[in-house]
Amino acid sequence: MPARRAARLSPWAASAAVAVLLASMLAGLLAGAADIAPRSVLLQLLDWLPLVEADSGLAPVELGLLAELRLPRVLLAAVVGGLLAIAGAGYQGVFRNPLADPYLLGAAAGAGLTATAVIVFTRGSGDALLIPVAAFAGAVGGVMLAYALGNTAGRGGGTATLVLAGVAVSSFLAAVQTFLQQLRVEELQRIYAWILGDVGGGWGQLALITPYAAVSVAVMLLHGRLLDVLSVGDDEATTLGLDAARVRLVVLLAASLATASAVAVSGLIGFVGIVVPHAVRRLAGGSYRVVLPLSLIGGAAFLVLADLIARTALAPAELPIGVVTAFVGAPFFVAVLRVTRRAET
Repeated sequence: MPARRAARLSPWAASAAVAVLLASMLAGLLAGAADIAPRSVLLQLLDWLPLVEADSGLAPVELGLLAELRLPRVLLAAVVGGLLAIAGAGYQGVFRNPLADPYLLGAAAGAGLTATAVIVFTRGSGDALLIPVAAFAGAVGGVMLAYALGNTAGRGGGTATLVLAGVAVSSFLAAVQTFLQQLRVEELQRIYAWILGDVGGGWGQLALITPYAAVSVAVMLLHGRLLDVLSVGDDEATTLGLDAARVRLVVLLAASLATASAVAVSGLIGFVGIVVPHAVRRLAGGSYRVVLPLSLIGGAAFLVLADLIARTALAPAELPIGVVTAFVGAPFFVAVLRVTRRAET
């Protein structure tokens, strides 16, 4: 495990992370398939600020494109990316394993199953709200099932037992999902489009997950110091007066809520919850008082940039954002593993 170089988040690190996030969001607003003058976009952004008036000169169509498509898409990508990254960091802290990710306990499989069920049994008529709600319920249900199974089998829900329970639940739910897909083969394209991820849901889906996102992020940030104590081991943490089981449960619940919220509106976007916390640890140290907030900000910036690539790489066609994160995340993850292994030898 790399040495922890910081116990608290320094102002310069926070400022640099926020600057990267703002720059990525600005790039997401400026670029797209439609050609809008950057100066006009900047003036319109100023005009939206309180007590500021600026004439952007945007035509109604351009203004509608910016306000109803690009802005909510950039904000939704930032929220989803931040949630997946901080959830991944939380899971890694609970399991004391840098390979843990937000989908470890069956959130992805549960969401995939319920979203597929909606698409199959509504015969393609499921509205824009029904699929996110079903995916949210499925993600929460998958995690609860894995936790209940691990708690029953392991008499206290040890981390190894929880991981095995998550693998078993994920495999079972994925098998049921595959069976449902075969019932409506003509809907496979729509199912895979959801699975590969999308952050174009608009203001409605952003409003849908904001309360859950706020609660889950707040809980995890408040547990950063306790995760640092937990990282030394349950026995040592207990001697310091920490209830390790309670901390593990609270962080798991908060991380699972964050994951379920993100999956509900974006589908299954991989690698964010592994790559971003790894990068943060390499750059800023291993203290969770640093890793959690920087993962939140870094994940937001990462997914905004990934979505920008998805929108512009083959414009006017659009790549699934999950494909972009896999192309970027997989090689980066391999590089991080190699660097980490060299550091340990």
